[in-house]
Amino acid sequence: MSLPRYNRYQDSGTDWLKEVPEHWNLRRLGYYFAERREKVSDKEFAALSVTKNGIVSQLETAAKTDDGDNRKKVVAGDFVINSRSDRKGSAGIASQDGSVSLINTVLTPVAGIDRGFVHHLLRSVAFQEEYYRYGKGIVADLWSTNYSEMKAITLAMPPHPEQSAIAAFLDRETGKIDALVEEQKRLIELLKEKRQVVISHAVTKGLDPDAKMKPSGVEWLGEVPEHWTVAPIGSRYSVQLGKMLDSDRITGDHLRPYLRVFDVQWGSINVVDLPEMDFDEDARKRYSLRVGDLLVNEGGSYVGRSAIWQGELEECYYQKALHRLRPHNPQRDQVDFLYFVMTFATQFGVFIAGGNQNTIDHLPAEKLRRYRFGFPRFDEQLAIANHLRQVSERYERLIAAAEEAVRLLQER
Repeated sequence: MSLPRYNRYQDSGTDWLKEVPEHWNLRRLGYYFAERREKVSDKEFAALSVTKNGIVSQLETAAKTDDGDNRKKVVAGDFVINSRSDRKGSAGIASQDGSVSLINTVLTPVAGIDRGFVHHLLRSVAFQEEYYRYGKGIVADLWSTNYSEMKAITLAMPPHPEQSAIAAFLDRETGKIDALVEEQKRLIELLKEKRQVVISHAVTKGLDPDAKMKPSGVEWLGEVPEHWTVAPIGSRYSVQLGKMLDSDRITGDHLRPYLRVFDVQWGSINVVDLPEMDFDEDARKRYSLRVGDLLVNEGGSYVGRSAIWQGELEECYYQKALHRLRPHNPQRDQVDFLYFVMTFATQFGVFIAGGNQNTIDHLPAEKLRRYRFGFPRFDEQLAIANHLRQVSERYERLIAAAEEAVRLLQER
């Protein structure tokens, strides 16, 4: 967007402002804002959260502190900013009275200041960078900026009518951009849903729309093609849980790299800076990885998340939080097909207690072995896997394009 320039400019004397319109006033922040330091209780003043989306009512699910009777008062129209540098961007004008954590700085604008303009000015990337530059602390990225330092920051203030005009312009333009961002986000969700529908149908109904169907005997699986075999995973694949962490994990004589839950994402495996643990000869035989092994997350909030080991390292092992699935007969079962089965089962909530994706659960080996799915012949498994790989890649490209559009819109 190209905006017209003013006729005359002045040097602000600061690196963050550089040149500003000649008729704008240059003064310290402390001239325009007083600090509100009144301590209150959240029993009398509603708890508010300071977020990157502004000042909002504190959610019941938000992390709480024990400072209920030792908080800062906020009055509608105050500007609040989180003083910690790891919360950069968390700031805004309060639309209601309330209370915030003591880590926040509460500013009260003086008369003659347009609060809409202040909201945009003090939330701007340039100001935020300047603000946290004044911070103090021992640990990098955890510095805090106090009002005593903040008040020295130079601001450039236009006349009040111009402040209002700028605020209205920004509200209008950012509103348009926000609407476009929401459209792209809805598109991303729709693409993900469509991709999942295609995967779910292919691994439960196959690719032939005219195939005769039969009851699977599994309630959530429904009907499957008549010629498919419905069988427990354990009858088709060996399921081996990884090695438990022990006191010798970094001091043994046979240190080897191993994978953690963090390293196994959907469809990809991290092999950079892997930790090491002691694997003696028996453990190396039991927990080794070979090309084509399917790694499945055993517990926590990522139950069922899977990826196929492609031999990224010559030698690698895995810890107890992961299962290794390996076909009993590689001429009968194709691991890429099972990967998409796991994608379907995870998205469908098969492995989650009561089908509730928010329930933290575990997937023990014995339980995983008992889960029953439909298995077509090897050639059909291969055809389904190839089809889904192509479809997934196409959807990934569309999703990536939409995500890039969101990034560019947010940057704008």
